[in-house]
Parts: sequence; structure tokens; C-alpha cells
Amino acid sequence: MISNLDIIKSTYEGDTAAENGKNLQKYLSNNATWKEADGFPLAGVYIGFEEISKKVFKPLSTEWTDYRFAVDGYVAADNRVFAYGTYYGRYNETGRTFHARVAHLWTLENNKILSFEQFVDSVPVIASMK
Repeated sequence: MISNLDIIKSTYEGDTAAENGKNLQKYLSNNATWKEADGFPLAGVYIGFEEISKKVFKPLSTEWTDYRFAVDGYVAADNRVFAYGTYYGRYNETGRTFHARVAHLWTLENNKILSFEQFVDSVPVIASMK
């Protein structure tokens, strides 16, 4: 049986972004909740892969260049996994770049992702958009 840590690593550490996306979709429960932090440009709670794709991943891939999360490490306990590191990217409209510290909290059950919550220093992200 695959561990919760291995599931979450598979959503970040694939050979391509497409592979990471396929792994996310594979392990995401149908009603998974996805919370982008208050104050972040995409702030809100989204339910299910289709809404997450439309409201989070599409804007990140079209409004930003080289938007990425460089993972520094993971902390796993019971049914939760924290991934922490740094976001990087360039906002297309302004051409300005940023880097911001971030952590993601994942909750899983029976090899399915039930929820994701983002904790991020939004100040540098917002500044790159002005």
C-alpha cells in the first residue's frame, strides 16, 4: 500500500507538471476541498478536480510564467502531510518576479486526498502584480 507521504510527493516530484497533475487527479477524492489562503490572488475554497483546475491551475498557467513550488521538505503524521518550501514566478502583466515562503497541508484517507490548505506569504505575490 502506498503511503500518504508518497501520494503527496507524487503530486510535486513527477518528471513533468503534467505527470504531477495526473497524480493529483488520480488521488484526489471527488469532493476534495482546496483552500487557497486568504489574501492570496486566488483566495477561496474550491471543490473537486474540475473546479480546482479552472479556478487555480488555469490562472496559474496562463497569468504567470514559470510559476512553481520548490519543495524543501515534508512532515507526515497520521492522515496529514505538510509540504513546505518556496513559490517562484513572474506575473505576465507586469513582468515582475517574486518568491514567497509557503506550506501546504494535505489531509488523506484510504489513499485519497480529502483536502488541501495553503499557507503563504502573499505580500511578495501581490507586490509582483502591481
